[in-house]
Formats: sequence, structure tokens, C-alpha cells
Amino acid sequence: MTTVTKTAASVEEAVKAALEELGATENQVDIEVIREESAGFLGVGKKEAEVKVTLKEESVADDAPIASNDEPEDDTYYGDDENFEGDTATEAEDVAVNFVAEVLSRIGIHGNMDSYREDDTIYISVTGSDCASAIGRHGETLDAISYMTNLIANKHSEERVHVHLDVGGYKKHREQVLRNLAGKAASRALRTGRKVDMEPMNPAQRRLIHSYLQDFEGVTTHSEGTEPNRHVVVTPEG
Repeated sequence: MTTVTKTAASVEEAVKAALEELGATENQVDIEVIREESAGFLGVGKKEAEVKVTLKEESVADDAPIASNDEPEDDTYYGDDENFEGDTATEAEDVAVNFVAEVLSRIGIHGNMDSYREDDTIYISVTGSDCASAIGRHGETLDAISYMTNLIANKHSEERVHVHLDVGGYKKHREQVLRNLAGKAASRALRTGRKVDMEPMNPAQRRLIHSYLQDFEGVTTHSEGTEPNRHVVVTPEG
């Protein structure tokens, strides 16, 4: 046996159990954290940590058979007809993708997942016909999953990363809607010479508005109010 999968109350305990079964030390193996321990999220109960520990090739005896049909380690699956394809992932990306896949499968969503990393941003896209429960009212559930995914990804990254999670194309569509609203608010401010109060938005949506209107000549933006009613104000210059 060259690979074992173990579950335990923590990652450390699961790794220890796997090493004991393999009769190896930590520097003789490759360790993949499939799932970290969790106290529960979105109604999902407490989960134990799960790890896959594999003896490094040089640690395997010459006559030991090595399976030739193992699944590539950069493939992540969830549901019944899932498919994840991408380049070899960093640890932060791999952990983020696995977390999203598990959450979605726990709430009954089955579809296709893809991810890639660009600079300090990890992009994860999920498509499927039954994604509504992962989006929620005004994207609240999606925001919650994104928040938790960002926390987990940064726990496994030496440099700060940002996870951009989109499910069913909702975020892409919502971002376009926000840009359209921002453009209309800016045009109205210029036309009337008065400030325009936009609707309350969450921090991520407000950041998108501020960023989009930075290059809109003749207006400035700032936020006013307290959560959950904090909103962007577009003001004509001069």
C-alpha cells in the first residue's frame, strides 16, 4: 500500500494515523489535505478532517506495484456528472476549490467547476442547472460561501489572495448590472449637478462601483451610512 486516506478530528491527527499505517515519516510522504475540520456551515454539520498521504516514489520498494490509473491530483469532482479541468493548482487554489465543491455537493448542487489563478486572484466558476440555492436572495448565500472560501484560501497562502467565486453566472451578470447602475448614477449627477445616492450594497459591490467610476470623468464617489444600509454616493466635481 502506497497511499492511504484518513479522517480524524484534526489534520494533524489524520496525518499521524496515516503515517503509522504506512510505517513512514513525514519527509517520506506527500500529504494532500482533502478537507479541513469544520464546525459546520450553511446547515452542514461538524466534519472531520480528511487527508490523503502517499509515499514518495523513492520511498517505495523497487518491486512495489504502483497503480497506473490514479486520477490526476489536480482534478476535483463533486456530484454525479461533474468535471473540473485546469493547470496544476497552488495549495490555496486547491483548498479553495475543494471547499466550494464540498459545500455545493452538500446542498445538492451538481455541475461543472473550473478554476484558474491570475496574480493574487483565484477565479472559481461553477455552472449547472440547479445553482439557485447556492446564490440565495440578492446573492447572500453566494457571498457567504465566497467569504468562507477566502478565509480558507488565505490560511493556506503565504501571500494574501482573493477568491472570486461565481455560481451560475450570477456574479458576472450582477457586476454588469452594477456597472450599468453606476454609469446611470454618474450621468445623472453630471446632468443635474447634484449628488446621487445609490441603493444599499455590500462591501464587495461598493468596491466595484468605486473602482468602475474612478475613470468616469467629472464625478467622485464615497460611501455613507451604516451596514446594512451603507451605500455609494456619486458627487459631481466642482
